[in-house]
Amino acid sequence: MDRFAQRRNSFISFIGSGVAVVPSAAETVRNSDVHHPFRQDSDFFFLTGFPEPDSVALFDPTHESERYVLFVRPRDPDRESWDGKRAGVAGCIEDFGADAAYPIAELDKVLRDRLRGKRTLYYRLGSPTDSRVLGALEASRGHQVRTGVPAPCRIENTTRALAELRIIKTPDEIVAMREACRISAAGHAEAMRVAAPGKTERRVQAAMEYVFRAAGAEREGYPSIVASGPNAVILHYTENDRTMEAGDLLLIDAAAEYGHMSSDITRTFPVDGNFSRAQREIYDVVLAAHQAVIEVCEPGIPFTDLHDLAVRKLTEGMVDLDLIPGPVDDAVGYGWYREFYFHGTGHWLGLDVHDAGEYRVDGAGRLLEPGMVFTVEPGIYVAPDKTTLSLPELPFDLEADRDLAYLEGAAGAKEQLDERRAAAEQVAHEVPERFRGIGVRIEDDILITETGHENLSNAVPVDPDEIEALCADRSVVVPDS
Repeated sequence: MDRFAQRRNSFISFIGSGVAVVPSAAETVRNSDVHHPFRQDSDFFFLTGFPEPDSVALFDPTHESERYVLFVRPRDPDRESWDGKRAGVAGCIEDFGADAAYPIAELDKVLRDRLRGKRTLYYRLGSPTDSRVLGALEASRGHQVRTGVPAPCRIENTTRALAELRIIKTPDEIVAMREACRISAAGHAEAMRVAAPGKTERRVQAAMEYVFRAAGAEREGYPSIVASGPNAVILHYTENDRTMEAGDLLLIDAAAEYGHMSSDITRTFPVDGNFSRAQREIYDVVLAAHQAVIEVCEPGIPFTDLHDLAVRKLTEGMVDLDLIPGPVDDAVGYGWYREFYFHGTGHWLGLDVHDAGEYRVDGAGRLLEPGMVFTVEPGIYVAPDKTTLSLPELPFDLEADRDLAYLEGAAGAKEQLDERRAAAEQVAHEVPERFRGIGVRIEDDILITETGHENLSNAVPVDPDEIEALCADRSVVVPDS
């Protein structure tokens, strides 16, 4: 039995006597008659392995012979001359394990029939197929009024069930993730060789992504962040068009996707090959937090403990460098560290770079288990214009703030929190000038094993001395570097 069949059987067991509809991704128009490169929906691919757009998978566990059905574009020689070969109805059965297959145009009719007698429809709203699926649901409910045959009385989101299946990686997925990390590490190493004052961020990006594709990557796992100098303090900077200068740091957050599995690596290094004293001080703080978190990764540790540890280590370093005032307990308790570290320490990784899975179970941090893969990515970001701080002596509670945002909306919550902060006693603090404009993040991909962990992305160095040595190497792909 192949891995897709195993996944489908697990999903079908979860559905029970209901019926589930899982749509593919749709092609997206870039401009005029040109499309963005197509990438299959992760949930749909996880269950089917089917690569084409405009498709739908239907799961009907109680059906006598057609528990797994695909609806797809039919074969069309004229269109295939333009867009490539299609599997068609027969190919879905022969090559992709479907019990039955139909042209996508027949979805409405077949789905109306399959909903009869069911109590639950498993479906994720917000897909291009919403109108067709909801139309079939309403038709089946109308039929119930006339005949008394039950129709689904509720819709359940498929996301949680599929996330639970996806969060523990199978051996073949781990193999693919190791390869994605190997390829990504090679690209990052090449970026360190290529970067130099006078070159653009995009030129470094091009060399790195060339290595990704030449080594077998299908695509990038996400848009590459190649952020030099002041751009390094912007978390999701993707313009990548600045000309680098001597004395800059270059923060690169980029990775390859292989076998549909993504990696996610960040390295920060000096454009001219040598860290300045101030850059090295910040880097050493981030590296200490990074290594401290990775060291404790093992089965049974709550995922949320990793962030708490990173916050503690980063805050200790920030207080030591006088980026924020102490004592450390106050800087943590009041959330002052968030002036320079304002994101989480990691996220699940897999088919998506921010992969499916809950981080808390019954209100507590989810315990790490063998087969889980996630990132560890502490950082410090000192904006160039952040010269002075006004720090409220107000206890910080991230979960309470999130609850408030849920209840009041983002704008309402921000207004209330701003009012509370303004009303609290303030501590004024000047940010040391030598650190302004420095942004550092270090990110690796961690697999939990039976006995501890494996760093999947450690082929590219994090030690600053090793980084400086690699920066001095000659490029392997750019002749004039």
